[in-house]
Amino acid sequence: MSADTHGPLEGFDTIIHAPNRLRVCALLDAAGEAEFGLVQKQLDVSASVLSKHVTVLMDAGYVEQRKAVRDTRQRVWLRLTRQGRDAYREHLAALRAIVGPSDPGL
Repeated sequence: MSADTHGPLEGFDTIIHAPNRLRVCALLDAAGEAEFGLVQKQLDVSASVLSKHVTVLMDAGYVEQRKAVRDTRQRVWLRLTRQGRDAYREHLAALRAIVGPSDPGL
């Protein structure tokens, strides 16, 4: 494939594609940064399930965490890295290329 032509899978990212990881990326892309507990509540998953998905995203360099004390308790804040934001947006573009343009007549 030449550099000028991109197949529909160009930018498709299997790390992001898992439904919960895709939702984490979508939430963090919109919010910029979010507390772990808020992400957990929004996704309606257990802390251990979210932690596993966040670990995969962190290992890929897509998400980073910041720990801070709030209300005398340590909290974890999550955000997409620049690499993660780029990968997420490229993945969305790949999904759009795969499904094609929407047809309002359907």
